[in-house]
Amino acid sequence: VTALARMKSYHDYGMFTPIQVASIIALEGPQDCVEAVRRVYLGRRDVLCSGLKSVGWDVEIPKATMYVWAPIPAGYGGMRSLELSKKLLADAKIAVAPGVGFGQYGDDHVRFALIENEARTRQALRGIKEMFRKDGLIE
Repeated sequence: VTALARMKSYHDYGMFTPIQVASIIALEGPQDCVEAVRRVYLGRRDVLCSGLKSVGWDVEIPKATMYVWAPIPAGYGGMRSLELSKKLLADAKIAVAPGVGFGQYGDDHVRFALIENEARTRQALRGIKEMFRKDGLIE
């Protein structure tokens, strides 16, 4: 039974040994490439967060993630995350993840992914600014 339980644990959720070895090498090896990638994501984060704040969308600046978890702006009070996600897609031409997809308590947020370069992020911010202007949230 013990041997079967061990084998089952490897089969159900044990990671393939070569992947474990590669992970160790990556974690213990040179980290200069990690710092370069970290700087890219910091730049993307800073462009997005400062741009959102400049139009009055109060977001918390994340410390260590490639996502920005943004509360639904006060000007869209009563709107839920799926509705705002659809509006952003239709009116600002950007895609965000509705917070409800991460559980019922996320329905008052949307999630931005920092996957685009800074130029594309600025383009997205222009779309958000125009949507906010059209909806009377900013002048």
